[in-house]
Amino acid sequence: MKVVLHKHFKKNYKKFQAIQNKIDERLVLFMKDPFNPILNNHALSGEHAGRRSINITGDYRAIYTLLNPSLAQFIEVDTHSNLYK
Repeated sequence: MKVVLHKHFKKNYKKFQAIQNKIDERLVLFMKDPFNPILNNHALSGEHAGRRSINITGDYRAIYTLLNPSLAQFIEVDTHSNLYK
């Protein structure tokens, strides 16, 4: 799976210097196996309907959308509480 990063994702990535390595690790894992159990890849509903989420750490999540079967665009990365207000 190929990955592209939205400008919102890039902006938040820069803010979270303490977990950048973990974000990188999870994106690499996602590219190898998008449904690895560690990622807890799941569909979202409500405001984020049509998008999916993966776990970065216990509290951090990354939201993405599939552009086609082999390309995902990561849109946001933030804490669970900030993403799902």
